Amino acid sequence: MIPRVLVSIVSYNSARHLKRCLESLQQQTYRDCVAGLWDNASIDGSVEIAGEFGSLLRSIQASEHNIGFSAAQNRMIASIASDYVLVLNPDVVLEPTYLEVLVRALDEDAAAGSATGKLWRWQADAEPGAPSPPRSGTILDTTGMYLTPNQRHLDRGSGEADHGQYEARQYVFGPSAAAALYRRSMLEDAKDGTEYFDEAFFAYREDADLAWRAQWLGWRCLYVPAARGFHVRRVLPERRAALPAALNMHSFKNRFLLRVKNMDAATYARFLLPISARDAVALGYVLLRERSSLRAVPLLCKALPHAWACRKELQRRRRIMPQEMRSWFSNNAVSKPVETQLS
Repeated sequence: MIPRVLVSIVSYNSARHLKRCLESLQQQTYRDCVAGLWDNASIDGSVEIAGEFGSLLRSIQASEHNIGFSAAQNRMIASIASDYVLVLNPDVVLEPTYLEVLVRALDEDAAAGSATGKLWRWQADAEPGAPSPPRSGTILDTTGMYLTPNQRHLDRGSGEADHGQYEARQYVFGPSAAAALYRRSMLEDAKDGTEYFDEAFFAYREDADLAWRAQWLGWRCLYVPAARGFHVRRVLPERRAALPAALNMHSFKNRFLLRVKNMDAATYARFLLPISARDAVALGYVLLRERSSLRAVPLLCKALPHAWACRKELQRRRRIMPQEMRSWFSNNAVSKPVETQLS
């Protein structure tokens, strides 16, 4: 019998937090689900920890080298049939009703291709604490994704104290892949060949790419604040200098891949000045401070022909107009009322 939900986890030296993540899955009130884990050549005992949860994990697979988040997720998602897929980072702990709340929300909203809950933040150097009810002053990690005119994709509420400002169920641009529930039919609709997440991205920004494709195809992303969890967020702009050089390189590359694949010409022209200014800052930083990221240039050139083909096919199949897409670009945390989208 096909499970309603597949929980798909990719680990890479994730031993520090993986056990707590898997324990939180065991405690989920929604039971019609299975979980699978792909390990990207960890050397810290992540696979051994996963092995302790054999009753939870239907599939544990390990590659001999790091094939990247996108490729590993694609393989795990394709390996087990389901109605929904929860893409879950191993450094996330979910409250027990997270999955139940999001599945119910998507069951009730056929227009939504994905859903996300409210994640609070753990400090990157802190041990995860036990999940607790929301309290004044808890720092938010994400309440969904939004786009800025200079083509940054940011998490709504990131770094803010939670005072109840994101308690309305709303449509957002997309979910962070830290804990995103995707409708399988949306993934099949948006995929390119066999790839749900674009493997040329390797890691970072791949969730923004999928969200952008889904929006072009008319799929909404639903933010449901009653679904809650905790996330250790390592990748932040202020921590860039402390991040692995390879991750920064892929981030630099993927900024341009994201645009080539998804931004229509009129939107690019509309926001040309802020985008160009941001590009100049990013390029200057790489040339002066982060020359290791120049390795992105040949990788970008190699990926461009396929990215352009994806763009042409996406524009041929799009179900919304560019004007509607541009409504998501703002310097503020954009969301849209559910009632507006359902009318």
